[in-house]
Amino acid sequence: MIHRDTTSKPMSTRRPLAMTAIGLALGWALALPSVAQDAKTIATAVCGACHGEDGNSAIPMFPKIAGLQESYIVKQLRDFQSGRRKSDIMAPVVAALKPEDFLSLATYYSGQKLKPGETGDKKAASFGKMIYFDGNEENGVPACIGCHQPQGAGHLIYPRIGGQHVQYVTQQLKNFANNDRSNDVSRFMRVTAKRMSEEEIQSVAEYLVELDAK
Repeated sequence: MIHRDTTSKPMSTRRPLAMTAIGLALGWALALPSVAQDAKTIATAVCGACHGEDGNSAIPMFPKIAGLQESYIVKQLRDFQSGRRKSDIMAPVVAALKPEDFLSLATYYSGQKLKPGETGDKKAASFGKMIYFDGNEENGVPACIGCHQPQGAGHLIYPRIGGQHVQYVTQQLKNFANNDRSNDVSRFMRVTAKRMSEEEIQSVAEYLVELDAK
């Protein structure tokens, strides 16, 4: 069984912080001129409220984007813009950007160093490691290492997931399983996540949080 980390902040504490970050990001996005902006300026004024200026989000519901592949970041921004990936938060932010900003932002954030976190459940992380490297033949879950590499560094279209927030990884896997997120390549993540148990999802997320994909 997996036990919740009792040291984490209650939702009532995290929610005001998250809403404040969202408000700041949207406010800055709406104020952007309709021309391509310097990546560092956008990162500071728009993206930093949720993702951190250096891409290391301090809010667990928002992903760390430091060190993500350029191609992956660009794809996600384009998917948010087209509506293929749904987000009430990201949609208006991306709409305020110009397509030419996407690559400059991707280059900026891919060059930042991701800072791993710390698991709150060592036992769960140990089980997650087993799923990550070996998968689960009984329910058809493939090993994560096949696409995301030993340290979670990813490769080309497969994102870096090592060091990512537990809450974000857990939510995204559930979104894939429920078809709430559908911008994966060839439905691979949707099929995989649907096969995973809740314990496997939580455990893999606990394992990933400490990985340092240098």
